[in-house]
Amino acid sequence: MPPRLTALAPLILSLSLAGAAGAQQPSVVRYHASIDTVKYLFGPAPPVAHLKPGDILETNTLDCFGNAIQKPTDTLSMVRGDNPLTGPFYIEGAEPGDTLAVRILDLQVDGNQGVGAMVGGFGGISSSKYTPVLNPDLPERIWLYDIDHAANTATFHAHDSPFTARIPLHPFFGCIGVAPAGGESRSSVVPAEFGGNMDSPQASVGNTVYFPVNTPGALLYMGDGHAAMGDAEIAGTAIEVPLRARVQVSLIKHQRIEWPRFESAEAIMTVGAYRPLDDATRIAFTELVKWIHHDYGLSELDAYELLSQVAVVHLNEMVDPNFVVVASIEKRYLPARRPPASNGD
Repeated sequence: MPPRLTALAPLILSLSLAGAAGAQQPSVVRYHASIDTVKYLFGPAPPVAHLKPGDILETNTLDCFGNAIQKPTDTLSMVRGDNPLTGPFYIEGAEPGDTLAVRILDLQVDGNQGVGAMVGGFGGISSSKYTPVLNPDLPERIWLYDIDHAANTATFHAHDSPFTARIPLHPFFGCIGVAPAGGESRSSVVPAEFGGNMDSPQASVGNTVYFPVNTPGALLYMGDGHAAMGDAEIAGTAIEVPLRARVQVSLIKHQRIEWPRFESAEAIMTVGAYRPLDDATRIAFTELVKWIHHDYGLSELDAYELLSQVAVVHLNEMVDPNFVVVASIEKRYLPARRPPASNGD
């Protein structure tokens, strides 16, 4: 049987490291990103900082437009590149075959305004290079959202009528991931096995994100902050915002996963990122069956049947080069988690 991944392992590793160091508090590493230091690729690059397992990172991210859109008269021609990324952060001791765990401790919208945009050739129900049509592209259009920190809302203002609507804030990373395998570099627009532009509301406070380590140091990136987003991100953008972030990193040594995973207090969740949508869904469910089998002891067939009755599927987005689906199951439907496997088990 392959080694089992357990979400308790990062906590155990962090506690053991703290104990070995005399129960010291986790170190805090601070890094400030600017438009001149961001990256636009997930891949090999000189790290901007080094973290040890258990360390807490306090940093910031720019919005998907590099904070370039500030006024109603601004245009997308002012944007240097899509989804600027903060990082990479080198995780000491991370090696291929390990799993990186990133617990999101705090996310705050870093400003008083969010941005939405309609872009020609992009969106779930408009033409694109993947689904070309003879009709002309939809026109470029910008929406600005007022952020009310006290009320924890963003306000939508319609362009073509006086209508407004208040939307609850749910800050999350649109982009978070590690360097891909094989020394590849991948665009910050792409979601795939390394994470990337997953547009996942699950990448939010209180949850842990797991990534396969593909290169020494893992090389963690994050960016593309969202204040809120509807399922499928159908028009191509969320409420795009810069973020202030606080995360804690841990390693699960010698235990590998193939695709990103999320865990909350209530559920375990797996990611599938591919086209067509049914293949993305198959990836997510296959990974969830494996997780249940390895960590909770059900046979793969029993896990498959159980998911047929209680699984939840979330369509995160259907606008990027790969679509993203998250499959989940609440822990209350699962047996007790097995204890962590020892290395080489």
